[in-house]
Amino acid sequence: MKSAEAAPVKARRPAPVVETPVAEEKPVDPTGTLSVRRSVPREWGKLPLRGGSSLRKPSVPKAAPVERVASSEPKSAWARKTDRPERAARPASAPKVAVVREGPTPEGVRLSKVMSERGMCSRREADLWIERGWVFVNGEQVSELGTRIVDPQSSEITVTQDAKKDQAKAVTILLHKPVGYVSGQPEPDCVPAVTLITAENQALNSIGPEFKPWMLRGLAPAGRLDIDSTGLLVLTSDGRVAKRLIGEDSDAEKEYLVRVSGEMIKGGLDLLRHGLELDGKPLKPAWIKQLNEDQLHFILKEGKKRQIRRMCELVGLHVIGLKRVRIGRIRLGDLPMGQWRFLRPDEAF
Repeated sequence: MKSAEAAPVKARRPAPVVETPVAEEKPVDPTGTLSVRRSVPREWGKLPLRGGSSLRKPSVPKAAPVERVASSEPKSAWARKTDRPERAARPASAPKVAVVREGPTPEGVRLSKVMSERGMCSRREADLWIERGWVFVNGEQVSELGTRIVDPQSSEITVTQDAKKDQAKAVTILLHKPVGYVSGQPEPDCVPAVTLITAENQALNSIGPEFKPWMLRGLAPAGRLDIDSTGLLVLTSDGRVAKRLIGEDSDAEKEYLVRVSGEMIKGGLDLLRHGLELDGKPLKPAWIKQLNEDQLHFILKEGKKRQIRRMCELVGLHVIGLKRVRIGRIRLGDLPMGQWRFLRPDEAF
């Protein structure tokens, strides 16, 4: 009889597993609010501001679906992303053309221009007064810049006492400029002439108010006088004076004594009086007289940059000295070089 140990043991094969189909469960939307978002308002855009007011973004209605229709026009960026196969066939976009929209021509004339033409003030001052509400047209206050007057000839324009007081603070100064000072914007290594306007440089016989540093505010030269020239230079903060001397319609005369060297070409004096041009434009007629072999007397009604020096070069002369002795009806007189005085109340250009 055989022992139990010798009997072979057969391993049992695991029973086959039968998979039972399970119905897919749909996710259930959460009904609560996560704790990390409890501090966020439920409706975005209604967060209260300081003072109890609220900022509400305007509601935009949802756009209705648009049916896509084949078109020969270039597609938008969205269409290029969603319809890649047609990208190569898309025609090149046409170049953009600037569209100029024609509108009605504004009627009337700007109020600031009318005030300037009447000599009330400069256009810059007029704009400042209008902005401050100091100007009245036919009794009606005007405070909007760019206001136009339909009938500028018959319209009555008045200003308040504030405007008159503001204009009364404007000063006009006459300076005897020495050589070595620039009249306008300072150039490298140059000193502007306005630095000479100090209490120490005021002429002893000057008639006017006591000089105060605030008078330098807005003070600017009314006309050029180059660094190598000397004589009368006008500096003013009064727009009326500036317009009279350097405005587009200015006809104020400027008188100069000029010392020259060289030999003038034949007919050069006549050319200086009328017949020359600078910068491609003919010069206005000038009054010019030859005082002696090396000195000329100029009276001009315009003031281009280095005009007299360039005019003399065209007729064979070289300017070695230039002095301005008069502007309009104001003469330099006996004002010492480097000193200044106020324009007197009884003087006008």
